[in-house]
Amino acid sequence: MYCWILENRLLWLAVFLSGTWAVDRGNFKTCDQSAFCKRQRALKPGQSPYRALLETLELTNTKLTLQLINDNNKVRLLLELYRLQGNMTRVKINELKPLKPRFEVPDVLINDPPTEPLSLLSQDENGVVLSLGADSQWLIVSAKPFRLDIMEGREVLLSLNSRGLLTAKEDGMWEETFKSHTDNKPNGPSSISLDFSLPGVEHVYGIPEHADSLKLKTTDGGDPYRLFNLDVFQYELFNPMALYGAIPVMLSHSAQRTMGIFWLNAAETWVDISSNTAGKTVFGQMLDYVQGSSETPQTDVRWISESGIIDVFIMLGPTPTDVFSQYASLTGTQAFPPLSALAYHQCRWNYNDQEDVAAVDQGFDEHDIPYDFIWLDIEHTDGKRYFTWDPHKFPQPKDMLQGLIDKRRKMVTIVDPHIKVDSSYKIHNEIRSKGFYVKNKDGGDYEGWCWPGNSGYPDFTNPEMRAWWASMFAYDQYEGSMENMYTWNDMNEPSVFNGPEVTMHKDALHGNWENRDLHNLYGLYVQMATAEGLIERSGGVERPFVLTRAFFAGSQRYGAVWTGDNTAEWDHLKISIPMCLSLGLVGVSFCGADVGGFFKSPSTELLVRWYQTGAYQPFFRAHAHLDTPRREPWLFGPENTALIREAVRQRYALLPYWYQLFYHAHHSGQPVMRPLWVEYPHDTATFSTDDQFLLGRDLLVHPVTEEGASGVTAYLPGKGEVWFDVHTFQKHNGAQNLYIPVTISSVRNSTTHSQPSHTVKITSCKSSSCMEHDPYTLFVALSPKRFAQGELYIDDGHTFNFDKQKQFIHRRLSFANNALSSRNLAPGSQFITPSWIEKIVILGASKPSKATLKTPDGKESLLEFEFDASMSVLTLRKPGVNAGVDWTVVLQ
Repeated sequence: MYCWILENRLLWLAVFLSGTWAVDRGNFKTCDQSAFCKRQRALKPGQSPYRALLETLELTNTKLTLQLINDNNKVRLLLELYRLQGNMTRVKINELKPLKPRFEVPDVLINDPPTEPLSLLSQDENGVVLSLGADSQWLIVSAKPFRLDIMEGREVLLSLNSRGLLTAKEDGMWEETFKSHTDNKPNGPSSISLDFSLPGVEHVYGIPEHADSLKLKTTDGGDPYRLFNLDVFQYELFNPMALYGAIPVMLSHSAQRTMGIFWLNAAETWVDISSNTAGKTVFGQMLDYVQGSSETPQTDVRWISESGIIDVFIMLGPTPTDVFSQYASLTGTQAFPPLSALAYHQCRWNYNDQEDVAAVDQGFDEHDIPYDFIWLDIEHTDGKRYFTWDPHKFPQPKDMLQGLIDKRRKMVTIVDPHIKVDSSYKIHNEIRSKGFYVKNKDGGDYEGWCWPGNSGYPDFTNPEMRAWWASMFAYDQYEGSMENMYTWNDMNEPSVFNGPEVTMHKDALHGNWENRDLHNLYGLYVQMATAEGLIERSGGVERPFVLTRAFFAGSQRYGAVWTGDNTAEWDHLKISIPMCLSLGLVGVSFCGADVGGFFKSPSTELLVRWYQTGAYQPFFRAHAHLDTPRREPWLFGPENTALIREAVRQRYALLPYWYQLFYHAHHSGQPVMRPLWVEYPHDTATFSTDDQFLLGRDLLVHPVTEEGASGVTAYLPGKGEVWFDVHTFQKHNGAQNLYIPVTISSVRNSTTHSQPSHTVKITSCKSSSCMEHDPYTLFVALSPKRFAQGELYIDDGHTFNFDKQKQFIHRRLSFANNALSSRNLAPGSQFITPSWIEKIVILGASKPSKATLKTPDGKESLLEFEFDASMSVLTLRKPGVNAGVDWTVVLQ
């Protein structure tokens, strides 16, 4: 009997692996197939059964507590309300006396958010009014039916339960079956729901991960957006299906205000969106205007989760920058990566052996294309046993790694969280002996099928398990590893090939909690433990690099993400832009998509365009499926090799700017890759734009993502401002749609524009480490509307010394009154660089009679310069001043 089962499973796995490259939507639930979603959605807006029991109100210096009662079933809830520092409000709702405690998400918030005092302004039998302090904000608690309104002046900013959809204790069927899997739900149905109304709002964003437009669509008549980490095989585009990661954060934006909603719940979650302006044609909107319609636009959002409590943070902005800072204060900022991680990565499933790695490495040198990391997928291991090497294909891993060190390059190896059940495998034996595996509902070790065959799944929710996992990255534990080897965590949703929806059973146990309660946390914990392991192995000195496929709120603290198993199709190239923009809005700046597409084989034109696009996205990695033809950059003829080489070199030329953006993302939570409306929040023309984007505030990028394109139309925001093409230096006015003719090489001209000012280091080198002390070229773009200023940030590029010992250079570059100056922004910092300023290019300049360099020691020297009158470009040659000191160039 056992042999038959084994053979059947192996046959099933073979069919799974050799099937067509397309998602089988039948493997994944719709809302109608998810019992709690179907039940909750059947509840229509109306008068809420919940009433606030005002006699139970208690107000302390830190919070308000109040009981709610459901007049239909007499179940009582406990409401806790906090005013948080930084213009935020927190609302928690739980059962007053639950039969079993409900799960509250740990480890996501970086601390217990500091509170500010609430004050009671008035109270009567209908409700209470509380002061929220800043900007005449107050909160109204209405008693019957229960409702919360956050006001500013006479304006309602946001309402909770205005549609009466609050649910925190439901009735329903306990057992649920999907396909061949039965979920017994031993604790019964426990879903929660709450609605939010946003007056004046027509645009909402966020709640990644979905392969959809940047602006979230209304879900009336279709499925809600789903947040449930799943291994979705070659996902479809433009639908609300769940993908690999889930970040329950939504941003609303109008010309008047930006706000955010953070729904802190790690269970399966569905998000419904409706709008009173959805579906109206332009004519219909004009008719409203002519007829004097007073209807205020409004977006309504409903969150539905399978279990846990209602714990929601309302971030009141009012600006996009404020919301980013507010969310960062809750969940932390983007990890500051090593500089090399921002360079180009070369990967496929799989480089065959050490000789193959050496040949690919040599190919980059022969074709003069820089790269920093080469990656090894699952085939490098000994029979899919992670932390090992195939003894025949990779017999001398340290020799291989040393060869890369000699060229100042690095490697990433994959370490997945499914462990081969094999009594001869040290990792499995230790996890089992320590009791660190996830358990099934009967208390035995949970097992499922993944790449190694029968696999166990470590319980990463257990801090002892995470500490042990981290210890396995020590050089004396992970044999063959060296300091230039980093890590990739794939399949960490977790992926279970023979599980329901290709993931873990919901009744699997993590200590006292079911997987249903914390499912979306699993991938975060895997990346957390791995990142800690890389830090520990260096004695806390070196910054880690860890890529993860599954993620949750807070994952930004541990490394990078990518958009998963995409396809070599033009629409997948296009969708990578809104997918990464959505992640950046909710804290995860380090995002990219597999260049060229993971599945299928790209046409040469698509491959070139993908390199040109990927070079301007934060994580820049080429990757391909095992069964696709090889596609190293030099395999498509000399002309295309040259185009790809140029795209990669542009990435390297801008590395100082990328690094500066990530420094700011780490310190303040501002996204690296951002939608235009973030910098132009009052320009309604930017609100739905997701085919172009800004890097920081200085670079506007419009990739070419249409097959056979002869031109693109880029929107240049900013009335009264100017934009410069960074390759041709041609000047364009803001607040216009600009048609730009393109050719296959057009990544070089007119697809990227710049605004004051950024720093570039030009190089033709083997890797970023080879550029360490290269000189800088400064580009300064002058705008008649803005004071031109930029920054320069330098540190050692790989250690925590920038933080622990303040070893960095951070300088302000300003142009005013015909003088360009460099001033220290961090007087207490200690760092010395041998790099110097080689050239300064000023766009939009006038011709001076002379240019004088002044340094703090009183020395003055005349600079050679050239002036192109046709383009108004002034080039100052060889200032020769150190990049880390004060200096001023005066134009007369």
